[in-house]
Amino acid sequence: MGAADIVPGVSGGTVALVLGIYERLIRNVHAGAHVLKEALRGRFSEVGPSIRKVEWLWLVSLLAGILVAVAALSSVLERLLEEQPVRMAALFFGLVAGSIVVAWRLVRRKTWIEFAVMLVVALALFLVLGLRSDTESDAAEVVTRSPWVFFGAGAIAICAMILPGISGSFILVMLGMYTEVLGAVNDRDFASLGAFMLGCVVGLALFSTVLNWALEHHHDVVMSAMIGLMLGSLRVLWPWPGGTDTTDLAAPSGDVVVPILLAVGGAAVVLTVELVATRLNDA
Repeated sequence: MGAADIVPGVSGGTVALVLGIYERLIRNVHAGAHVLKEALRGRFSEVGPSIRKVEWLWLVSLLAGILVAVAALSSVLERLLEEQPVRMAALFFGLVAGSIVVAWRLVRRKTWIEFAVMLVVALALFLVLGLRSDTESDAAEVVTRSPWVFFGAGAIAICAMILPGISGSFILVMLGMYTEVLGAVNDRDFASLGAFMLGCVVGLALFSTVLNWALEHHHDVVMSAMIGLMLGSLRVLWPWPGGTDTTDLAAPSGDVVVPILLAVGGAAVVLTVELVATRLNDA
């Protein structure tokens, strides 16, 4: 799951489905979030019973494995993003494009409402991303490295990381925080990483219940909105002219064949993983 979570477009939730641990993971995540909420509300008499509902050994072992994978792969991905920006952007583009197909299959009822929500969200985000500056000033870099920015990114991304078909790392790309988080891991920037992890914890505690309710009562609309976010954010991953460092759009040029093959291969990987997950669930 850690290897999946660090790659934009590959959903850790989907990998959990393939491994047959998704329902157990969600059950423990909700139980852990309930512990935090009771503690924050000052209902300490309820904390003890809630703690006992969490399979701590299993959950900590899973989280440890995820963290080890992230630490091991972050330096490789950061170096590749610097040395091969166009090819890496193409790979991520294919991974996310495949994830869009996977996520769309999760929409149970496909009416004009779902299509409208998806298209409006996609268009709005596409236009907003076009306003993003291609170059960052020193002040902007300071803001990006602010612990509060890492905190907010963690709180938002963690909600996507537990959903099948939705990539938490892609949410970080959309927020402009993917390379920042990778850099913090490689630089051992524990202040930023601590803020990010705290954001993940708070995000689970505050949003998991809301997200669970929204998916239960308005599943198709919520999923359509998320797919719209993914579609609109493809602007960030368009390989040309310079990978993920710019939101400008240009026609393919120079190195074309390899990026196209990587994009197709990335989409094929995601669709294959989803196919395996579906067959295992149906078995």
